[in-house]
Amino acid sequence: MPVDVKICGLGTAETVAAAVDGGAAYLGFVFFPPSPRRVTPEEAGKLAAAVPEGIAKVGLVVDADDQALRTILSRTPLDFLQLHGDERPRRVREIKDRFGLGVIKAIAVSGPEDIEKARTYEDVADLLLFDAKPPKGAERPGGNALVFDWRLISGASWRLPWLLAGGIDTGNLAAAVDISGAAAVDVSSGVEDQPGVKNAEKIGAFLRAAKSL
Repeated sequence: MPVDVKICGLGTAETVAAAVDGGAAYLGFVFFPPSPRRVTPEEAGKLAAAVPEGIAKVGLVVDADDQALRTILSRTPLDFLQLHGDERPRRVREIKDRFGLGVIKAIAVSGPEDIEKARTYEDVADLLLFDAKPPKGAERPGGNALVFDWRLISGASWRLPWLLAGGIDTGNLAAAVDISGAAAVDVSSGVEDQPGVKNAEKIGAFLRAAKSL
């Protein structure tokens, strides 16, 4: 069964076009300064202008305050904010209510306790995203090309739709979906030549692989 795909960390017109042409369901723009995938609100706004209706535009932020969010949204039309930091449920609800956008809450996973933590967001987020917990000392909370044990979420029932992230590429996509039961996946490092450098051909190959499942 085909799965929906989010291509995250886009930064060029060429790779945005590859994601659109390949049938991605979500396009992600990163606004976290330490990330090699980071784009400015102005850059993201220009890229987002080329995205047709029906493809969701997602802005990834990490513990952003309201002023930072206002700056991003004043220049970039988005459908979702992806909260990839330590935002608590109360803050997630506050952002959702204040800015009127869908919210994706990323959950860093390394053990069963992290899956239980995700339950606390089911009443406040619109989607969940399960990503591998970063190693100690890492600058980025995601996009580290790390895989967690997909069996941790296998068979779990959620009240929200969710995406699987963390070290997924064309080679392990089928196994990731089969083991976890994911109906949607998020890919970033798996379609890059190096951190922050997306490859349009790899994006196309990944999307074709997702359609063939």
